[in-house]
Amino acid sequence: MPAPPSIPHVCVALGFARRVELLAAARREWEEGETFFEFRLDYLENPEAGIEAIAKFAAQHPECLILATCRRAANQGRFQGNIEQQIRILQAAARAGARTIDLEIESAIAARGRLEDLRASAWLILSYHNFENTPALEAVFNRMARLPADAYKLATTARKPSDMQRALALARSHPRQRMVVFTMGEIGLPARILAPAFGALFTYAAPCEAEGTAPGQISAHQLRHLYRIERLSRETRIYGVIADPVGHSISPAVHNRAFQSRRIDAVYLPFLVAPAHLSDFMKLAADLPVSGFSVTIPHKQRILHWLDAVEPLARRIGAVNTVWKKAGKWRGANADVDGVLVPLGKRLRLSRATVLLAGNGGAARSAAFALTDAGAKVAITGRNLQRVRALAKACGAEALSRDQAIERRFDALVHATPLGMFPHVDECFFEDAIPADLVFDMVYNPLETRLIRRAREQGKQVILGLEMFLEQAARQFEIWTGEPAPRAAMQKAAEEALAHG
Repeated sequence: MPAPPSIPHVCVALGFARRVELLAAARREWEEGETFFEFRLDYLENPEAGIEAIAKFAAQHPECLILATCRRAANQGRFQGNIEQQIRILQAAARAGARTIDLEIESAIAARGRLEDLRASAWLILSYHNFENTPALEAVFNRMARLPADAYKLATTARKPSDMQRALALARSHPRQRMVVFTMGEIGLPARILAPAFGALFTYAAPCEAEGTAPGQISAHQLRHLYRIERLSRETRIYGVIADPVGHSISPAVHNRAFQSRRIDAVYLPFLVAPAHLSDFMKLAADLPVSGFSVTIPHKQRILHWLDAVEPLARRIGAVNTVWKKAGKWRGANADVDGVLVPLGKRLRLSRATVLLAGNGGAARSAAFALTDAGAKVAITGRNLQRVRALAKACGAEALSRDQAIERRFDALVHATPLGMFPHVDECFFEDAIPADLVFDMVYNPLETRLIRRAREQGKQVILGLEMFLEQAARQFEIWTGEPAPRAAMQKAAEEALAHG
């Protein structure tokens, strides 16, 4: 059968136990503008009931493309029948209106004599899934290509960032071959988003109001509106944030809105990078290539080892949160400095202020050096007194234990620990009286941390972490693009992202 005339970049994967739920989800997605759906018949309590669902939906929405899948339990699906029963169901699905069917490679090998019959009834995708890792993909594809099909799907699990590059490179290296290639899991999410831009036919999405059918799927709404998947191409500049964890970050929402506001052909992606995988990410960044990225917990200090040039203040701080490539060299800066000084400078005369800083990590180092350079009298406290003393000595501040700090009085408290950050929202560095008149919490998710709530209860003036986040994000945008940051658009995107959790 010839290929369907047009295949959208996004296929919404629908896996439900009951036919009524399957059809309701398909209708909701159709109302949102989606036209390509995978009906996972193996998820249904009675897979054959899916045939009626396909017939009904295809009759009501003939403009839509339905991909029927009935994956066997032996191959990570849920269908308990044998291969002959599986093929019969797929053929019935094609007769009911599914113009595309998916058959896993294990079943295809066992039923290779039936493949042409399947292709006569629908467009056939042969699929390979690996839920453990990403093996040598060229060898896997070469074995798959020995069997006749209209397209080949390879879905593997990313265990490290460079696994994504290997998957995307496979699609790019076979431009004349119809392929669906991506990586699963949270580490592999960026490859799901980039796959069509690198030559894959399409990528899979979860429905908006239900879980997806594979690890790492995000909604079609996010793919289209947050990441603008239809507009991505090989010319699109790639940016992102590296962190562990990264799922809570609102940076993709903020920076993608900023790119859209300025009509810049760029996309900003969340990269989950474990400490042990930082060098592997730098390999991925060079190969994709990545034009620049934000750096947050736990990489702000470790990243210096991989940079060719670092701005002097960031070098003194020993922490970088902004990286970009220029003239073939990786360069680093610390935009957290702006995030600290600008909000505080609007409320205090820093050269005469006393400031208590809680924390000793990368964000705390940025604040410590920025504040002492601005002339503030800084005291530092934290749970690890040895590290507190080391930071205080490095920047010319005073080291205090927490008990010593609460006995003093300061003009401002700057909180720079992860305490209170989502999902650990009930944690707080100061459980009782807060020893400052102004409380600045660097944590921005949630918007109102427990520390901020306690400060309000005690009549303190507060600065939300969102204000710092937006200031440093604006500085990053300007470093990367050379254009003024669209601050109002970025703030709106941040507030919306935090409101929707």
